[in-house]
Amino acid sequence: MALTVETTQGPVEVTALGRTLVHEHLHVGAEGLRTQWPHLYDRDADREHAIAAVREVMHRGVRTICDPSCMDLDRDVRLNLAVAEATGMRFVMATGVYGANYASVPVFLRGRLELLVECFVHDLTVGIQGTEVKAAFLKCAADTPGMTPDIEMVHRAIARASLATGAPIMAHSNPAVQSGLEQMRIFREEGVDPHMVQIAHTGDTDDLDHIEALLATGCSIGMDRYGLHLATDRRNATVRALVERGYGNRMMLGHDSVVALDGRDEAKRLRTSPDNHLTFLFDGVIEPLVRQGVDRAVLEAMLGENVHAWLTGVPR
Repeated sequence: MALTVETTQGPVEVTALGRTLVHEHLHVGAEGLRTQWPHLYDRDADREHAIAAVREVMHRGVRTICDPSCMDLDRDVRLNLAVAEATGMRFVMATGVYGANYASVPVFLRGRLELLVECFVHDLTVGIQGTEVKAAFLKCAADTPGMTPDIEMVHRAIARASLATGAPIMAHSNPAVQSGLEQMRIFREEGVDPHMVQIAHTGDTDDLDHIEALLATGCSIGMDRYGLHLATDRRNATVRALVERGYGNRMMLGHDSVVALDGRDEAKRLRTSPDNHLTFLFDGVIEPLVRQGVDRAVLEAMLGENVHAWLTGVPR
């Protein structure tokens, strides 16, 4: 039986997903502001900007984008659907709660673990925001505050929804506080198979000892913030070293870019680097890595087979 992945085009055979970016946000916004004062924003301009950017990355051979926006990040599946219809790009959507540094959990969701599980399972099995588009993976986050009780609750809810549905998990991490190790501890306690978990933003550090400790838990890792924070040559050196140590089948490449920006203060804050956009990997990263001795096929797997294996829960 062929393995399929839910997308904005419905279930698609994993072999048809093609070149895939694992971690790009079509849109991120302040949910409260955009709901209460929509006059501050131009959703039509967001859509047109996103269509243009997506067409550019399609010229580089990308056919699928995993969009990890969820609660607290103003997920808008109808925007993804509009861009998909205009371009032919497939989006693989997430469900979950970002949680880190946001008020939604302590104010509205504290102690409501089972409600969270129910909501996540609904997105995965019924559809997102009243549409027929189903989420294909779960998203949570642990950042500078660490594994607070509220954030731990979200992670346990994510784990239980994964166990109930078979959906993989993407966990936003902060290597500076080694939150990925705590995330893996909780997932293991809940009974999640480690190969179902991708610890995102692992490439924000070049501490190879920490990264290998994380890989020793059995997870895969996102080297997914090219163009942000850490210089590209340092990110490349880490990818190259990890490939040399035999971890090429456990890494995925991306930018963590936010595509649809409307030019206001929020957009200016998010646009932190001219290199943080959908095509930077193809225009400024892959060829330098190949010249440095990284096998092109291994890099292509980080934009294909590795992502597809995580999405389908089949370890490479």
